[in-house]
Amino acid sequence: QVQLVESGGGLVQPGGSLRLSCVVSGSTDSRYGLGWFRQAPGKDREFVATISWSGHTTYFADSVKGRFTISRDNDKNTAYLQMNSLKPEDTAVYYCAVSPTTTTNPTLYTYWGQGTQVTVSS
Repeated sequence: QVQLVESGGGLVQPGGSLRLSCVVSGSTDSRYGLGWFRQAPGKDREFVATISWSGHTTYFADSVKGRFTISRDNDKNTAYLQMNSLKPEDTAVYYCAVSPTTTTNPTLYTYWGQGTQVTVSS
């Protein structure tokens, strides 16, 4: 069984920064892609960012390009989402997930975390 645990969410003012972490444990495909998604109240879950096993390939949603970065430390089975210049519209529950490939398609992710709340408000 694979488990993912997100942390690092919280309340931040517009323009501020947060770093989310995602720890992966259990048996996974040997080389998995890891993605971040978010879901705001009343909206569908949307893709935010993804990173390949090697870290050499990353994709970002247009809405976060230039503000968010994604990284991973495979020795620690941990991935990170650094979020800068946060906006109120970034408010959502953020989820990490693993996939056998590197993709923006949420249907190709096999395991998901429980999510961490990010609220951007003054």
